[in-house]
Amino acid sequence: MSDTPIHILGILGSLRKESYNRMALRTCHSLLPENATLEDFHLDAIPPFNQDLEDPPPPEVAKFKDAVRKADAILFVSPEYNYSIPGVLKNAIDWGSRPPKDNVWSGKLAAMMGASMGMLGTGRGQYHLRQVFINLNVHTLNRPEVMIALAQNKFDPQGNLTDEPTREQIRKLLAALVDLARKEKKARNSQQSARAS
Repeated sequence: MSDTPIHILGILGSLRKESYNRMALRTCHSLLPENATLEDFHLDAIPPFNQDLEDPPPPEVAKFKDAVRKADAILFVSPEYNYSIPGVLKNAIDWGSRPPKDNVWSGKLAAMMGASMGMLGTGRGQYHLRQVFINLNVHTLNRPEVMIALAQNKFDPQGNLTDEPTREQIRKLLAALVDLARKEKKARNSQQSARAS
């Protein structure tokens, strides 16, 4: 089962070029388990949600939804704004859930992590993200949690994550996500084979 390839879609909840969360997502590429891939999706081009335009959606939204559909698991890497989810990320989540007949989040496996300059390391934002996912039927990984506090002390000027305990936590998060995704993928393939026989 460890040979089963797993494709993760990494969604960045920040638009800032020098965001610590952008640096954290970049770090994930070097910490992936064997036979897993990570595709970054940046939300810069996704327009504000407008229900008048949801069916069919704008081209960039269609591209985003297609990327979510194709992924075996989703990794959200996001800052926390005002104790909650950044607007750009919530906007993308809303697009992905609409119209209800085309909710691309339903049944998806997801993990989350985040970096901030404060002491709580995006804990409140991650909690709100989990609340949103209950309604969307997203299966979230509960442990390990990765909340990178005091991020300004953990990345070097080139954007490399230099704090080894944080790197190890991210490594464990990715390993748990990939392991669970492989189990779910194997179960789906077995069910499909049983229906076909």
